[in-house]
Amino acid sequence: MKNNKRKYCTICGEALTKKEEDGIIRDYCLSCNRFFYDNPLPVVSAIVARKREILLVKRARHPYPRRWCLPTGFVEAGESIEEATLRELREETGLEGHILGIVDIRSTKSSYYGDLLFVTFEVEETGGELRGGSDTLEARYFPITRLPSIPFYANRAAVERFKREKEEYWAIVESFKDVIKENEVTSIGRKLLSDNLVEVIEHNAEIISRRWLKDILTNPSTVGYRKFDQSFLFAEMDRILSQFGRWLGGSYGDEDVRSYFTKWGRECRFQGVALSHVLSALSLVKKHIWEFALSQGMWEKTQDIYATLELDRRIVIFFDKASYYTARGYELSVEENRCQKFSRP
Repeated sequence: MKNNKRKYCTICGEALTKKEEDGIIRDYCLSCNRFFYDNPLPVVSAIVARKREILLVKRARHPYPRRWCLPTGFVEAGESIEEATLRELREETGLEGHILGIVDIRSTKSSYYGDLLFVTFEVEETGGELRGGSDTLEARYFPITRLPSIPFYANRAAVERFKREKEEYWAIVESFKDVIKENEVTSIGRKLLSDNLVEVIEHNAEIISRRWLKDILTNPSTVGYRKFDQSFLFAEMDRILSQFGRWLGGSYGDEDVRSYFTKWGRECRFQGVALSHVLSALSLVKKHIWEFALSQGMWEKTQDIYATLELDRRIVIFFDKASYYTARGYELSVEENRCQKFSRP
């Protein structure tokens, strides 16, 4: 360890002795009646993140030359820890930054410097040009899942805490980027936050179907379905849920939705059900899927709330398409029937 032991008083020059204060043995000057204190050295580090990458620097000096770490340095006299963090970032990486908040505070012991107090901030990059600095050979962003070995324990601990705190946020952002947009086909293999809820719905399709069936047989907006056999209606609901599940799973595109529901609209017209009743029945499917999802208690964590809202978005998109193509199929059936009447001799 670096030898920082005092031998003489910095005020009068007399040899120092030892004396207890508050249960701690400290350096003491008998002549000046003065204690001398040994305190941890304050060190600051910056975590600068870009998407799922973290900025690291390759050290040029001892300790750990040519090893990667966070932009790190000692606080100078007369500057705040925030000022020191941004100064070290500028000196070691060439970047300007803005403090977003504290990530971690940790006491450590260094064989080279002794007791240290590490304060790590999250910093937003605001300008500058990325480069190595006076104490660094190189500065580079690394994927957070493939970071090189970092020698400083305080740096490693801060990065791990940062990852834990951002994990949910990143999952939400990435999942919302991937939520199905208008006229976009689901990509196979993609994981969304709401996929767990989708699996719950698929496993409970029979319960949802029975609730829907009970509703359309009593709801005044779907009276046209009361003449149908219940087993037939149950099978219809099962097919609609199957279309929904396949579309969410990525094996079913917009053309498939168009083909199925256009045909379904024609069939409903052939069966003599009013278009308003047909569209209301579809709306009730959406209602019972959504109500079942809500009944699963998905409101305990922020990520659960976003998953539920994401599922709502997916439901809305699918059933908007289904309603449009159903109505279009119904209209085509009416038009074709009219043409056939006019074409008769």
